[in-house]
Amino acid sequence: MSELPFACGAAPLTARLRVAPEDFVVEEILGYDTDGAGEHALLWVEKRGANTDWVARELARFAEVPPVNVGYAGLKDRHAVTRQAFSVQLPGRPDPDWSTFPHAEVKVLAATRHGRKLKRGALRGNRFVLTLREVQGEREAAERVLQQIAARGVPNYFGEQRFGREGGNLAQARAMFAGRRMDRDKRSILLSAARSQIFNSVLAARVEQGTWDTALPGEIWSLAGSRSWFGPEPFDDALAGRLAQGDIHPSGPLWGEGEPPSTEVVGALERQVAADHADLAEGLVKARMEQERRALRLMPKDLRWRWLDEATLELAFELPAGAYATVVVRELAAVTG
Repeated sequence: MSELPFACGAAPLTARLRVAPEDFVVEEILGYDTDGAGEHALLWVEKRGANTDWVARELARFAEVPPVNVGYAGLKDRHAVTRQAFSVQLPGRPDPDWSTFPHAEVKVLAATRHGRKLKRGALRGNRFVLTLREVQGEREAAERVLQQIAARGVPNYFGEQRFGREGGNLAQARAMFAGRRMDRDKRSILLSAARSQIFNSVLAARVEQGTWDTALPGEIWSLAGSRSWFGPEPFDDALAGRLAQGDIHPSGPLWGEGEPPSTEVVGALERQVAADHADLAEGLVKARMEQERRALRLMPKDLRWRWLDEATLELAFELPAGAYATVVVRELAAVTG
């Protein structure tokens, strides 16, 4: 991530993040209301320093159901305090006493009933409260960057979590494309890493050009808060207004079979980047992945900040599902630990 270009120039601060789990607080925003009835217990769970998959398995063990009966909408950071929903299918059975769940780092805050299992990705977004500690650097410059982020957004890079420890998922993806067998879950992770690398490279090229949040000929537009996209079409005043309001964003490719829908300048750039990563692009095609799109611009919602003291800065904002808080922070501060 440190090699990817910045929209706001070099980060004006250095800081530490995740000194304690409470420095990285995440709360899910579900994309729908609960039913209040059904055979699934819908739990609102707070976890501290715990892995989402582990919590799901422990909930299954506690409820005496198979792990497949437990669902959740998204994986959440382990080194954090997170509040997220889990569903536990209990056909014909009452809820156990969730208050006796036997792990101090996990609390079931609320429980209701729901008619269906939580599916991965069934989120509108996430709210974050991040605390940067041992902050050093130019405070006035930091304020200018924060104002710029609030007004303009940041490049919507995939975060380093997508690529595994020291970027190892990309090496494994290349090995898989060369013939190494992987189990189904690992294969999905590696395909995502390969797509993310091509997307980040396209976005990096446009950040360097200064066009990541503007229109180019042949643009494909991503609808804010949706996976839908449209274009290319002539850029007119109506599109310009929607772009300025954050209703639409330029998009980049999630590589797969067939030609990307972009044309002209955008299409040429995307095809060149794919050619530069030919092993990944060809592997994705052979894996029968579909061409999809992702917004190039990320607009944090309700961005707020306050200095808790001279060396401690708190950030709060909301992001759509699939976006990374760390790509917001990187424009402001070079972070360690």
